[in-house]
Amino acid sequence: MKQKLFLKNKAYRFKRFTRKAYSVFNSMHKVVSIGVITGCVLTFAGSTTTSAQTSTVVMSDSGKITEKELDEIMVTASRIEIPVAQTPKPVTIISRQQIEQAPVRSIGELLSYVANVDILQRGGRGVQADVSIRGGSFDQTAILINGINFSNPQTGHYSLDLPINLSDIERIEIVQGPSALIYGASAFSGGINIITKKKIYEKVFASIESGMYNLKEIEIRGVTQTGIATHSLSVGHKASDGFTDRTQTGKYRVSILNGYVDTLLNYTHNTDYDIYNILWQSNLEWPNRSKIDILLGYNNKKYGANSFYTPAWPDQYEHTSSYNGAVKGQFGTSTLKLIPVIYWNRHLDQFDLIKDIPWERNYHRGDTYGGNLVLQYTSKLGVTGLGGEWRKEDMLSSKLGKKMDKPDGHYTAYDDRINTSLTLEHTMRFEQWLFSAGVLMNHNTFKSGDYGFYPSLSASYRPIDAFKIASSWSKSTRMPTFTELYYNTATHQANENLLPEKSESADISFGYTHSLIDAKLTGFLLRGRNLIDWIRLNPADKPQSSNITEVNTQGVDASVRLRLYSILNALGDKSSLSVAYTRLFQEFDAGGTISESANAINYLRDKLIIGFNHKITGNFSANWYFRLQKRMGDYEKYENYVGTGIRESYPAFSTLDLRLDYHWEDWNLHLSANNLYDTHYFDWGNVPTPGFWLSGGISYTIR
Repeated sequence: MKQKLFLKNKAYRFKRFTRKAYSVFNSMHKVVSIGVITGCVLTFAGSTTTSAQTSTVVMSDSGKITEKELDEIMVTASRIEIPVAQTPKPVTIISRQQIEQAPVRSIGELLSYVANVDILQRGGRGVQADVSIRGGSFDQTAILINGINFSNPQTGHYSLDLPINLSDIERIEIVQGPSALIYGASAFSGGINIITKKKIYEKVFASIESGMYNLKEIEIRGVTQTGIATHSLSVGHKASDGFTDRTQTGKYRVSILNGYVDTLLNYTHNTDYDIYNILWQSNLEWPNRSKIDILLGYNNKKYGANSFYTPAWPDQYEHTSSYNGAVKGQFGTSTLKLIPVIYWNRHLDQFDLIKDIPWERNYHRGDTYGGNLVLQYTSKLGVTGLGGEWRKEDMLSSKLGKKMDKPDGHYTAYDDRINTSLTLEHTMRFEQWLFSAGVLMNHNTFKSGDYGFYPSLSASYRPIDAFKIASSWSKSTRMPTFTELYYNTATHQANENLLPEKSESADISFGYTHSLIDAKLTGFLLRGRNLIDWIRLNPADKPQSSNITEVNTQGVDASVRLRLYSILNALGDKSSLSVAYTRLFQEFDAGGTISESANAINYLRDKLIIGFNHKITGNFSANWYFRLQKRMGDYEKYENYVGTGIRESYPAFSTLDLRLDYHWEDWNLHLSANNLYDTHYFDWGNVPTPGFWLSGGISYTIR
């Protein structure tokens, strides 16, 4: 297709769409060269919707390239896909370009740069990380791949055990607030939807990286097209001997002097890891725009779990693996669409209290499988969606479930439950207004005869193109995990009679978009009832899972992004500066009991993210990421793996990360320096986290 240039120096802004990708150009009757222009700073540090907007490149007679934002990126911030700039639900977009520029090698590390997401890492580089939104717990966030719910019913600790390499990701959508209507009953405080690549951006991508602590990483992705089908295969492997924790080093030396025996006395005690990812995708699309997407994935992790679940045992170890499969279709016309989905996920876990010693070894096997069917009808009155889901969750375990009469290998306990839901939603647009309303009806065999109804209302108003006001109200629920129901040990007592959690949230946001600046401000209230917590009636009692806890959360998100290249050409044509801040306040009521929760009261009160991208010279660029956060609550301090009885507050801390990139034709050289000034910090009390970590690598792309 020949490129046709506009020779007049005019600004074109497109306001009307026909709900089709790039359909705006149909009304122009012109041929336009389409490109994607985004800033190199991680502007997803706040929930600004402009971070993933597409742009059209228009050449004026002066030779200057400008960008016309089309807001055509379609997001699933409802059961019905709508342009990101129109959605009334707070949503944050992490784009493909932003992922490529970040000094990270895992989804968890990537999400740590989002101001309104709390990432509690027990180990770096994708070992294990808990995800929470708006002060919720790690069990209250739904995790999806291409809109398919792969949340782990055993525990949220394994939510990010996904077979996805960073090169597979097209974008990540983060929906804040209760989202049962969108993502199902597990989206208690929000949901994270990982969208994989469907188009051929490159035929081959290969990357190799090395660094401190014997770090080794390799990632290879290939894409090919055969007729109407596009196939891709990616393989990733990363491993390390561990990392340095300066505070633990001194403790190991003291333990030697005092005669204690440790299994490993060095700077990297039991923080090693070995991780594999394999992902196969086949995407078939017919001329009538009907399509089928097939996904098969495998994830395998082996890692030292130093103090992960109790600081009294520094030699804990885990080996997890997951198998993911899904088939998603879309058939029909622009008026009536049929979207069927079937999926399956198996997660296996071996946990050792002491590495390689069978004593206190637990085995778990969880299977989640089901199907969705959505009918979408478009008329003059708007878009109506009717959906249904059937989902079964099985758990075979040596610890979790009801005792079986006859053991099955390692497994002595079993339980299952079936979740059935129906959704109805309608979205309509009237001039500058957009309205959306819907309801989820949910039933789970965990509570036979109990039907729940969870409505959602939202609206947005755009008096001018640059300014938007949006508000939403919604309810949601969450079933207890199998861990909360059955985890009985010498230190914990589970409760099989737990009730589902309930939440209700309201928010209002103001957004402004300009060629120079994007800004957004959101305020929200989240009311949680029947929340599950581990509590004690008396100090000497074992913690027991209970529905006693009530939590009210208030918060505000604020973000600003400046496109510096508009005013400072010397910084490069992609330079930008972004600042985002989230502030939370929680009122906590445990009914007079003693709470042991690490999430209900140890919430992240303050989080500040600053990102700065600029050109150094030529093809040499720098990406800076500053993070400051303060967690509330306290923890019991341990010395030499023994509790001292002393409670300490979580200290505020900051980190600074840097990535340097040099591009030369199809090659890219990069150097990442994480935690530049070697801050000692932790997200969980007594669990060590990496200090300064230097790594570098090279990648090659065939387009």
